[in-house]
Amino acid sequence: MMRNKSVFQILLLSMFVLLLPAWAGAQSTKESASSANAGSSSAEQTEKQEMRDELKALRAEVERLRAEVEEQKNIAPANDRGEAVPAPARTGAGPSLPAVTAANFAAPTVTTVSGQPAAATAPVDSAATKPAKAEPFAFADWTWLNGNPRTKEAAFDSKFFTPEIRADVDYTYDFNHPKDDSIGGSSEIFRSNEVGITQLGVGGDFHYDHVRARLMTQFGLYSETTPRNDASYARGQWNLADAYRYVSEAYGGYHWDALHGVNVDAGIFMSYVGLFSYYNFDNWAYQPSYVSSNTPWFFTGMRIQVFPTAKLKIEPWIINGWQSYARSNGRIGVGGQILYRPNGAISITSNNYGVGADAFGIPNRTRMHTDNSIEVKYYDRPGGFLDKMAFSLTGDAGCETGGGVNCTTNQKNSSGQIVSYKQSFLGYMLYNRWWFHNDRYGFTVGGGKINNPGRYLVLLPPINGATAASGTPYFTENPGDPYKAWDISATYDYMPSQYITFRWEINHRQANVPYWSGSGGVTPPGGNNGNPGATVVQNGVPWQPDLRNTEDRATMAILVKF
Repeated sequence: MMRNKSVFQILLLSMFVLLLPAWAGAQSTKESASSANAGSSSAEQTEKQEMRDELKALRAEVERLRAEVEEQKNIAPANDRGEAVPAPARTGAGPSLPAVTAANFAAPTVTTVSGQPAAATAPVDSAATKPAKAEPFAFADWTWLNGNPRTKEAAFDSKFFTPEIRADVDYTYDFNHPKDDSIGGSSEIFRSNEVGITQLGVGGDFHYDHVRARLMTQFGLYSETTPRNDASYARGQWNLADAYRYVSEAYGGYHWDALHGVNVDAGIFMSYVGLFSYYNFDNWAYQPSYVSSNTPWFFTGMRIQVFPTAKLKIEPWIINGWQSYARSNGRIGVGGQILYRPNGAISITSNNYGVGADAFGIPNRTRMHTDNSIEVKYYDRPGGFLDKMAFSLTGDAGCETGGGVNCTTNQKNSSGQIVSYKQSFLGYMLYNRWWFHNDRYGFTVGGGKINNPGRYLVLLPPINGATAASGTPYFTENPGDPYKAWDISATYDYMPSQYITFRWEINHRQANVPYWSGSGGVTPPGGNNGNPGATVVQNGVPWQPDLRNTEDRATMAILVKF
């Protein structure tokens, strides 16, 4: 508004300056004719000098206002930490003029989005109006975050719909050489020595008149593997695993302009637990560590997003359960997220879940979990060989109580027999990433570790077609069953465009019990045999899967997002 006032003052004064010489010349002609007869008086000479001085002063004021407008144009925007960049000091300023408000002039014509003139309103002093509220987290660029897409602009957008297309194709070489090409223990990689379509998603965001909706499909391996890790569909009828398997996100909701924004959405939406995104394009690595890979990728239910400020989000959840299409038992789960970003270099997230009875077939067992992450960009020098450096640190803790387990320790009866086992989850993961040559190249090193007695969050190996609902006698998940594991990875990215990533990655994973597919594979000879939850016997001889304590893999992937 200051710029508009200054421009108006310049125009007004410029017109006056241009007209003043003509008026002064006319007066001079009249005075010359009079002086021919009577001569000039000293008073008339003084008046002429005053007019010349006034004209000079007006010209100086016009130049000052013009310089002020140029300063307003050259003010730099806020930097990526949300700090305002001050304007350069103004020098040579002349005397200031009284403030000019909109009340001194006729209100301009305003048109609506439809192009029709808006209803006339009384002029309002701009200094008295309230500034527009900042969009949540819009004060900085967040494309550097692990778990956040790095695309800075949509390839296409409209007032009603913003489309989104994702493709994730990979080739993984498993150095254990499983003869059935089946990989277990991962929620991202499933086949060995083959090119596989992990995910092809088509959808986008709908937005009109404060109403919002999102749909993302999932075709490829995700449509089979993600429902397979959810046991809840086995309770009751209608085969929810088939009903939802081709949908990764599907929800609708409404936005209110209260505070800095309030959203209410219901449907299937992505989980934030474990920091990494469900979509590998968004992540610093292809295979996340256990804290992320073994925790929920989606929730089904309702979320309420409240943005009290432009730097804070509070989001309660009311959901069917822990990564479940339905309720595993008779109780729903509740939880929520707190996300705080004090500046453009730090993001702090806390996710918490409780109340839900999520052990399939054990209605009196309750699950609790807390997941906390911090991401810090500690180096940012665009234009050089090394552009940015950042790290992410995530820590998780959880447990189950009831149905023969508890959160603290193995409890024994008077005879020394364990009657209640400690059933908990404790883990962390740490990653560091470097960006080079204007973010065209990236390199990430990281890994993590977990301890999950009872194995209630350990991904079940796909032995003989086993699912989370069927279980398998070859890898039990009973109270007291031990599971400790760690991993490390190195990832190299080539990113010639913001819409594509070429990725190369190596992984080493290790557990204290046999877990990963060995050379003999996890499929019985001739294919899956009978009930996946039963022991396989062929020609009177019990069959055993080949499970190993370690796994080394190399992955190449092409990731696309529009």
